[in-house]
Amino acid sequence: MTELVHESTEYGIVEREPPEVMARNLRVASHLWSGATVFFFAAFLFAYFYLRSLDSGKTWQPKNVDPSLTLGTLVTVAIVAAAGLLQLGLADHRADRRPAWRIKGALALLVLVAAVVLQIVQWSTLNFGPTDGPYASVFLGWTGLLSLFTFGLTYWVETTLAISVRYRGRAYEPLPAGHGSGDAHRTEPDIDDPISLVRPELEAVSGYALTIAGIAVLTWVILYLI
Repeated sequence: MTELVHESTEYGIVEREPPEVMARNLRVASHLWSGATVFFFAAFLFAYFYLRSLDSGKTWQPKNVDPSLTLGTLVTVAIVAAAGLLQLGLADHRADRRPAWRIKGALALLVLVAAVVLQIVQWSTLNFGPTDGPYASVFLGWTGLLSLFTFGLTYWVETTLAISVRYRGRAYEPLPAGHGSGDAHRTEPDIDDPISLVRPELEAVSGYALTIAGIAVLTWVILYLI
């Protein structure tokens, strides 16, 4: 296989696919990942109601197992607010108000970071662990997974915003060699117009954010209100 790779390989021969192909891939991938994410939480939803229905010994949720409703509400509000900001940012981008989208994107990024931090704060205030009853085990596993996916969403928003900021004002200018390809040694990008992918990327991440927001609201209702 080593003979297939050579130092003199001409990077310019890499096929440059139309940006519409990647845009379509992003939309499909976002839908698939949203569906997969829902299935991750389906296990905890089943565990919650199944274990609660088997609580013949009244050990489902002891008195000391009582997470903060205030912190849980703040985490949920932060995630929902971030999803709303991304939807507003998408509307700004579609209306060609790029600076306005970047402001909303930055706010969404800050709010998502705050959601993760608030969840960590809540964990630090708990006086119970995963072995203190079925509810405690489900609560920690569920909120831990939600925080993990929220962190992933935060990273996705950051990269989308960073590309938009980095290449602002270059919508009609050719990119320098190697930019937009992930390889600084390439003489050309492997997508004809990487800047045009900011909107499909924003559509994908904002759609996924709605999925996470819906899961966050369901989490709040089940773990804190029921």
